Order: sequence, then structure tokens, then C-alpha cells
Amino acid sequence: MAFIDGTVVNVALPALQSSLHATVVDVQWVIESYGLLLAALILVGGSLGDIFGRRLIFLLGVLIFALASAGCGMASSIHQLLLARSIQGVGAALLVPGSLAIISASFDEESRGKAIGTWSGFTAIMTALGPVLGGWLVQHGSWRWVFFINLPLAAVVIVISLSHVRESRGAVQGRLDWLGALLVTVGLGALVNGFIASETTGWEHPRVFVSLIAGCGCLIAFLFVEAAVKSPMVPLTLFRSSSFTGANLLTLFLYAAIGIFFFLFPLDLIQVQKYSATAAGAAMLPLILLIFLLSRWSGGLVARYGPRLPLIAGPLVAALGFVLFAVPSPGSSYWILFFPAVVVLGLGMAVTVAPLTTVVMNAVEEDRVGAASGINNAVARVAGVLAIAVFGVVMVKAFGSHLNSSLVHLSLPNQVLADLQPNEIKLAGLQAPAELDPATRTAVTQSIAAAFVFGFRIVIWICAGLSLASSAVARLMIPEKQS
Repeated sequence: MAFIDGTVVNVALPALQSSLHATVVDVQWVIESYGLLLAALILVGGSLGDIFGRRLIFLLGVLIFALASAGCGMASSIHQLLLARSIQGVGAALLVPGSLAIISASFDEESRGKAIGTWSGFTAIMTALGPVLGGWLVQHGSWRWVFFINLPLAAVVIVISLSHVRESRGAVQGRLDWLGALLVTVGLGALVNGFIASETTGWEHPRVFVSLIAGCGCLIAFLFVEAAVKSPMVPLTLFRSSSFTGANLLTLFLYAAIGIFFFLFPLDLIQVQKYSATAAGAAMLPLILLIFLLSRWSGGLVARYGPRLPLIAGPLVAALGFVLFAVPSPGSSYWILFFPAVVVLGLGMAVTVAPLTTVVMNAVEEDRVGAASGINNAVARVAGVLAIAVFGVVMVKAFGSHLNSSLVHLSLPNQVLADLQPNEIKLAGLQAPAELDPATRTAVTQSIAAAFVFGFRIVIWICAGLSLASSAVARLMIPEKQS
């Protein structure tokens, strides 16, 4: 449920945008409202399971997730959808850490590795199938079925959990860090709100200024709280390890690039390249399959070469993949231009993911492995949330600048320009006015597509730069061998 939902919604965004007459800001919040609460509360979800029972909290998360999915599917406005997506994020924050904790508690040390491997395999398969399944549902049904599909899955999960999963709790029960959870949620939310609001109001608006200041203030206060409380959500002592700090910095940079890429690329394929929703979902399948098929091999690279070399090389290959994505223009062939980029990016991520996980786990003592894994998972999700907010601003500004300069040369009536410019925030979802003659309408449509590709290329070059920064972090902070 959770891993399908992580990828399936992106393919549904263009249909959702058209159906609910949404701007790109609204579409950003469809992703951000879910990701923000999941990122901020995932560590709390793990702690709740340790204290009150992992099966109980897991089932509560599944139930909340399912009810929120139904709310998403029945939403009649963008605001109802955003509310339901926020609640869905809370449910995911309870069920995601609970699922792995239940597996860890249900198997002995000898068989636990195989059980976790099976869990990882299913998550990879579902992540790969998500875009294809979502595209098929959107194309042959409605974007609403992307959410309704969670209901039968949830029913099966609840029945199996009640009949086959025993209850378990943590051996040492700490206190919940509610103040830390509140500060990080409000802080991230305020930052995201400030960046996204700037797309429509400009940087000078009080809402933007106040949101950014409040967000930074809450996150700074969060660090002081975590240093002072007895049972912190994020034990800052873990960051004394250079390997752990380096691994999380690498995660922040690389997953920021991946987050904004997976947000914009389906829009490019569907709205600019005119792919069907199913074809757009299938376009990224090679990338995820490469990560799945090569993860065992890349994990072995750590034993042979140490963690630093794969973590330097993987992001470098990923950077090359991003550069290749900057080449295609509207109407480019998938097999000639997109497919090689997908394969190179997939290879770079495949080389990186397993060694990165190994570094995180080996950087801390055995009794802190759960906390270390949770922090790294949260960092990856925060990276995606912030990237969509920050680089979404870059995309909107670049799109608007290029489109305005193109429209000047078309000698359009002032009324047409007045209709187009306020709606530039729809990006490639912007429609040329129907009252224009066919030739002019085609020219405006081509200008919209060219403006999107222009902005997309700028963001993709930023993604390549973030990947290079990840490689540099590995070079400077990850040791050649880990004890």
C-alpha cells in the first residue's frame, strides 16, 4: 500500500490537475501534504509501536491510510483532496515503520535476514508496478481509482494481521518526543509553505517571509529540544560518527534530486511528450527494475571495495543520467533519448542504494540500528519534500520567463496575454485560448511545451549538481573501510 502510493500518484497528477482545475502549486501540495507528515512523524510512529504494541499501531496506521484513501478518491475539490492526503501521510507514518518492526520481532536472528530481504523485494516490486498500475487506472478508469485500490488491499492486510501477527513491544520503552515531533512538523510545513507561496505572491509577501522565518526558527528549536530531552526522536549523538553524518548528507542531496525529478518527469511525458498515462508509468520501469535486480550485487561491492568507492561512483553515474535527461526536446524518441537516460540513472542508483544502507547500519552500535535506519529514512523523505518546494519555484520562474519571451514574438492580443499570464503556474497544463485561429493556437501550444522543457532542463542540471555533491560528500566523509 505505502510503496505503491509513493509512485502511483505522480502518474495521476496531470489527470488530477485537469479534473480539479488545479495549478502546479495545488499539485505540489498533493505530494507535499502526504510526504511532509510522513517524513515528520515516521520516527514517532516507530516509537508508538514500541510503547503501545507494534501490531496495534500498524493496524491503526492501515485503517487511517485506508479511510484517507477513500477520502482522496471521493474528493470533489483540491482542498478536500489535500486534507485527505495529509491524513493519509499520518497513517503511512504509523504503518511503514511498524511493518519492518513486526518482521524484526517475528523472526529469529538466523531467518530475519531472509524475511527482511523478502520485505525489501516486495517493496521494490510494488514501487516498480506503481506507475504502470496507476497509469493504467488513470487511462482506463479515473485518477480516483489510484486511491480506491488501497481499500481492498487494506482489508486483506487487516485480516492477515489479526489472524497471523502476534503483538510485540519494545524491550526498553522510552517516552514519546511530542515536542520534537510538533516542532519538526511545523518547521517543515512552514518552510514548504513559504517556498510554494512565493510562486504566486512573490518573495516580498509577508506570508512568504513569516513562513520561512517561522520554519527556520522551529527547526533550530527542534535541535535544542533533541539535545535536551531524555528520549529524543533524533538522537544527535549518532551524528558524532563521520560515516553516519556523511551518509545522511549524501541521502539529503541525492534524494532531493530524485524527489523533484519524479515530480516533474511524469508531467513532461504526459503533458509535453503526449504519452498515455500507462506509457508514462512504464517509461520509468527499467530504472526501478535495475535497482531491484542489482541491489544484491551492489551490496557485495562493500565487502570487496569498501563503502566509499561505490558511494563515489554511484552518484557520479546518476549525475550522468540526469545530464542525459536534459537532452530530449518535445517529440523526442523514447528509445533513442529517454531510455539510455533511464538506464544510466537506474545504474547509478543501483550502485548507491545498498552500500548507502550498509554504511548507515554499520555506523552505529547494534542497539541504535533502528534509530539510525529511521533517521535515514526520514532524511530521504524530507529531501524529497523540500526539493519539490524549492525547485518547484525554480521551475515556475523559468517556465514563465521563457513563455513570456516566446509570446512576445507571436503578436497576441492584449486580452489573450492577460488570460495566459496569470495561469502560467499551471505549467504544461496551461491551455491555449480556444478563440485563437488554428495556426496561432498551435504556436502558443508549442511555446508552452518549449517553456516547460526549458524549465525542466534547468532543474535537471540542478539534479546533476546535487548528485555530484553527493559523490563529493562520500569522498570526504565516508571511510574506505568500516569496522
